[in-house]
Amino acid sequence: MADFGEDVVMENEDLLIPKNPAELAELKKENGNQLYKVKQYRSALNLYTEAIELCPDTAAYYSNRSACYMMLNNFQDALEDARKCIQIDPSFSKGYVRILKCAIALGDLTTSDNAIKQIGQLDKNASINNEIQSVEKMRQFETEAAKAIDKKDFRKVVYCMDRCLDEAPTCTRYKITKAEYLAFLGRYQESQEIANNALHLDKTNADAIYVRGMCLYYEDNLDSAFNHFQQVLRLAPDHRKAMDAYKKAKELKKTKESGNEAYKNCRFQEAFALYTEALAIDPLNKKANAKLYFNRATVQHRLAKTKEAVDDCSAALDLDDTYLKALLRRASCYMDLSEYEEAVRDYEKVCKLNKSREHRKLLQDAKFALKKSKRKDYYKILGVEKNASDGEIKKAYRKKALMLHPDRHANATDAVKKDQEKKFKELGEAYGILSDPKKKARYDSGQDMEDFDGGMSDIDPTQVFQTFFSQAHNCNDFNLGGAFPGGFSFQFS
Repeated sequence: MADFGEDVVMENEDLLIPKNPAELAELKKENGNQLYKVKQYRSALNLYTEAIELCPDTAAYYSNRSACYMMLNNFQDALEDARKCIQIDPSFSKGYVRILKCAIALGDLTTSDNAIKQIGQLDKNASINNEIQSVEKMRQFETEAAKAIDKKDFRKVVYCMDRCLDEAPTCTRYKITKAEYLAFLGRYQESQEIANNALHLDKTNADAIYVRGMCLYYEDNLDSAFNHFQQVLRLAPDHRKAMDAYKKAKELKKTKESGNEAYKNCRFQEAFALYTEALAIDPLNKKANAKLYFNRATVQHRLAKTKEAVDDCSAALDLDDTYLKALLRRASCYMDLSEYEEAVRDYEKVCKLNKSREHRKLLQDAKFALKKSKRKDYYKILGVEKNASDGEIKKAYRKKALMLHPDRHANATDAVKKDQEKKFKELGEAYGILSDPKKKARYDSGQDMEDFDGGMSDIDPTQVFQTFFSQAHNCNDFNLGGAFPGGFSFQFS
């Protein structure tokens, strides 16, 4: 058997496999390059790794494996390999280009700036204009996001993070920042999906766990939120945001529960003060604050502050427009305030959310009350209470009829005459209805008087006046002496 020396270990169909580690490593690199060209990145990665194991001090092998990692979106490992390149060969400009690309993908502006500086010194002809533009865009939108955070313009923050992600689509930091401010905007599902994806890659990502905790906190699931914040603090004891959120959540829970306890024990002023204090703890917690406004509205109602109760219910509904209890409470308050149109509107919303028999009945009652409210108030026209006796109704009519009769205003201006005639007609209608037991019963029950024979259309106020005073004269109710009190005459037919 021929001896080929140390450079060849065997011969197989004219293919000589080198025994020298450097040559073998170079062969593996070349084979890896061929696989890389046809996008078989994982296979190429294995060959580059084998080449590195054979020759761990060759910068090009780390550079090639860095490129593979980049194609597999593993920018952290790619960055480590690129840094190994320049550690072995500080003049290896391609290594700095790799560092720049990885730093951009990871949203690391400091590392990007350093890489750009080094590339400029080593290779002034390097084509990195696109990368430089990406870095500037990310810097611009990071700055705008910081300003938006100070102004609590959370939509602008999300927009800025999306623009940063256009340049660095795999950057976890940008994604988690976006998720945090989506939570502040109440877009909890989107926020949690981003946080969950980050945790799928790294279960110890404290920022992602914090974001999930914030979503739970804003959904008023305080116990689960506490668990998440505690987990964050175990992983990162100095995590200021988690610490602040944990303290805020505990304070909110304690104050709200104290208010509930005061209310149960009928200490309404104390309950009002506690709910007001709780509302100031975190203005961003919409769901919790909606419940606090509703609780305070309930207290206001018990304190007979109905208008204030309406205001608190409205505040609750501004935060949660599907809050059924707040709608029901506000509608009830509107009924108490005789603001029936508003009550009907709220009960209609209630029925859209929950069309139960009870809710349909409440809507029906509100519509009936609204219908009644639009009729003339004959008791008010006569100036008597709704439980007035027949005698009180007659006495009231007698007094007003003598004041409003057209003859008494014969010398008045046309405008005054017209106004008094209208009032005299309404007074006649009022007396015609309330002096008739059947019509009065129908009117009191809320029925439309025009729906029945002998309704309001057949009431002649002059005839009512004449009939009333004729009866009064015959009954000697007045000492008329041929003229009505008030100084005007009237001839009986």
